Order: sequence, then structure tokens, then C-alpha cells
Amino acid sequence: MATKGKIETEMRREKLIVRYEQKRQLLKDVQKTSRQGEISMKKHLVLLKKIHNLPRNSAPTRHRNRCWSTGRSRGFYRDFGLSRHALR
Repeated sequence: MATKGKIETEMRREKLIVRYEQKRQLLKDVQKTSRQGEISMKKHLVLLKKIHNLPRNSAPTRHRNRCWSTGRSRGFYRDFGLSRHALR
């Protein structure tokens, strides 16, 4: 069973992801248009700096699915929200 700290950390990450989702998406959309040559290199670097200044835990790739009963992160079935141990 996962520690309470790990579960709480994951919950905090979920809140940060939701909080910064629109801002991150907006910056990434502008960055994609800059790759097509519409924005100068300096502005492109400024956009990258803004993305890097966002909190690390607000990135969706840092989110880890956890079993709702045991908190286990590995062997997780999305359909049920349970780990393989709890499913048995």
C-alpha cells in the first residue's frame, strides 16, 4: 500500500494540472505557430521561458494513476480504477 504522502502528492499534482491547463495549452499553441515562422526567434525563446517557469507538477506527464483502494501505481486498470491486486 502506498504511503499517505504519495497519495497526497498525487492529489496536489492533479489540482495543479487543472489549474495551469489552459495557460500551458495557450503557450503551446502560440509556440506551435512560431515554429511555422510567424514569430521571431527571440519571441520563441520568451515563450519557452514562460513554459519553463510553470510549476513542474503542473505538467500532465508527471501525473500517475493510482488505485483508489490501495494507492498502488503499478498494475493499474483504467477501466476500474483499481490495481491488479485489488481487482483479484
